[in-house]
Amino acid sequence: MLLNSKIFGTGNKTLVVLHGFLGMLDNWKTFAKKMVGNNYKIHLLDQRNHGKSFHNNEFNYKIMAEDLHHYITYHNIKKFSLIGHSMGGKTAMMFSSLFPESIDKMIVVDILPIYYKNNYSTILNSLKSLDLEKLKTRSEIDKALENDFKEPSFRSFLLKNLHRIDKDKLGFKIDLDIILDNLSEVEKSLPNKLFYDGKVLFVKGEKSNYINDSNINLLINQFPKYKIVEIQNAGHWVHAENLNDFIRETLLFLES
Repeated sequence: MLLNSKIFGTGNKTLVVLHGFLGMLDNWKTFAKKMVGNNYKIHLLDQRNHGKSFHNNEFNYKIMAEDLHHYITYHNIKKFSLIGHSMGGKTAMMFSSLFPESIDKMIVVDILPIYYKNNYSTILNSLKSLDLEKLKTRSEIDKALENDFKEPSFRSFLLKNLHRIDKDKLGFKIDLDIILDNLSEVEKSLPNKLFYDGKVLFVKGEKSNYINDSNINLLINQFPKYKIVEIQNAGHWVHAENLNDFIRETLLFLES
């Protein structure tokens, strides 16, 4: 099956973007609209079990990399640059190791190929606990999530996963059960034998601890041509929190 996508621009340079955990291509629309003036054709993708893409019980980075390969084969994309954020960054790194000939340059946003223990299970269980038979509006669901998630912007991010099943009922685009069942696959490190000899930019958010001095040294063995930049005034959602600086660093790297 083919991943859902939205394509922006008609330039002769192809850029593919992979969103993060519980995200979707919509999270990157503003970025894409700002980038198209630089002669790019930008493919925003929904990864499996996310957004409007298909649901499948198999959910790991190898199969998600193969989903991307199927997508570029279908669209006859021979060579492209790739951006992946968080979970999408791990998919991108896996893809680069499996299909290195397809990539021109790669940008990995605020993630490394290592194990991360997150609060993902708490988030998913909170979403599963919502009684969508009683909660009929987004504002009601937002209110129900307030106790678990104090930050309005994060609740807004989660609420993007809702869609209307019929005129009186909301449901989730994501498959909560499949993602919960495979959560260890999302958190786990990528294989130690992972290797990509092309150019890679790792983008770190200044306020994020996903990339730090204690874990970045491992990159030299797996991505010997890597470089790293830090985006000021941004946390883990770098592209949302400081879009202008992120675009500047993206273009500097892709055009160099």
